[in-house]
Amino acid sequence: MAKPLGASPSFLVVLCITVLWPTLHTGEYCQKPEGKTALFIFGDSLFDVGNNNYINTTTLDQANFWPYGETYFKSPTGRFSDGRLITDFIATYAKLPLLPPFLQPGGSQHSYYDGANLASAGAGALVQTFHGSVINMETQLKHFKKVKTWLRNKIGKSKSAKILSKAVYLFSVGTNDYLSLFVTNSTVEDSPEYVQMVVGNLTAVVKEIHKIGGRKFGFLNLGDLGCLPGLRILNPSSKNGCLEKASNLAKLHNIELSNILSRMEKELKGFKYSLYDFNSSVRERMDHPSKYGLKEGKRA
Repeated sequence: MAKPLGASPSFLVVLCITVLWPTLHTGEYCQKPEGKTALFIFGDSLFDVGNNNYINTTTLDQANFWPYGETYFKSPTGRFSDGRLITDFIATYAKLPLLPPFLQPGGSQHSYYDGANLASAGAGALVQTFHGSVINMETQLKHFKKVKTWLRNKIGKSKSAKILSKAVYLFSVGTNDYLSLFVTNSTVEDSPEYVQMVVGNLTAVVKEIHKIGGRKFGFLNLGDLGCLPGLRILNPSSKNGCLEKASNLAKLHNIELSNILSRMEKELKGFKYSLYDFNSSVRERMDHPSKYGLKEGKRA
């Protein structure tokens, strides 16, 4: 049964229990994986570990300069963080190495037995989202198919299929599809139909991976987009400073994603998923920062 997750449980623990559980020794809670459980990572800046370092884009979509990376890696890596990302913690918790960017030079020399990180900061579910500056989901899927071919050539059809069926596929995507409507000269209407198109493109990629053999998927829903600093400045006269149109699109996206994943679980053979309530989790930390070791104006 799929688990729509709330704000209080750790995404790492619940993901392991609900999605990775079938590959683990009973009672060991992701501490000792039984064989390889690969991670294949798709999405945007929440998951990008540096793929955008290797494409022709602007510094808006890159994080290969200070102060990024200063607290953990001691140098910028391309992660949009001063430390590790969600997927880094998941990999560590599952006893896997931190996956390098798929586009890192010498990529053909890397082993993909543990998975691959294909995410790109700024990417959306739609090809036209920040087109030409990011690695869109369609291209991320093409990169994944190259990994599939690499595995088959290395260990054969049967063993590679086993890796892909046991693997976990993580997605963080959608934010940029909506942000782009407000920060570019887009003529696309911000409507429920647009939300359906975004979620439809995302789930089309998921269905393609399912056809290839993927069975276990993890998703993040969207935070309150209208309250992002970059959008708050577009609506300074509102009561809370947030851009209501963007926030409403995020709410519609989260409802549509939850509904369609529930349907897919019934329609697709062996399909299992976890949908983490990233929105509530972020709101909880914003409303009660001291509970999580955060102090105003400085790091805890």
